[in-house]
Amino acid sequence: MKLECIHQVAVVREPGVLIEDAQSALDLLAAVRYETGCSAMILPREALCGDFFRLPTGLAGEILQKFVNYGMALAVVGDFSAFTSKNLRDFFYESNRGKTVCFLPTEAEALERLGAER
Repeated sequence: MKLECIHQVAVVREPGVLIEDAQSALDLLAAVRYETGCSAMILPREALCGDFFRLPTGLAGEILQKFVNYGMALAVVGDFSAFTSKNLRDFFYESNRGKTVCFLPTEAEALERLGAER
């Protein structure tokens, strides 16, 4: 897996979809923790399957609960402008107000946010 640890934040650079369900999220979380020792992770938006962004599936909550339960902060970075659902936009907004999960446009912003919180 392509990983880089910057300021105690693991930056996942592996291309493609890495998280399709709660188990694959848990597998990734464990691998990142084992390989880097970091308690924060940056993941590109493309690493999450499409169903993650369809809130009625419940997949986002199920996946993000794994990160909360295992004490791994997560920043998902990328262009979220294509998502026009008010509920999804509200979800991003509320997530960004907390300390565990955020959705940001750039890796630099994510590093600043997660690095400052560690």
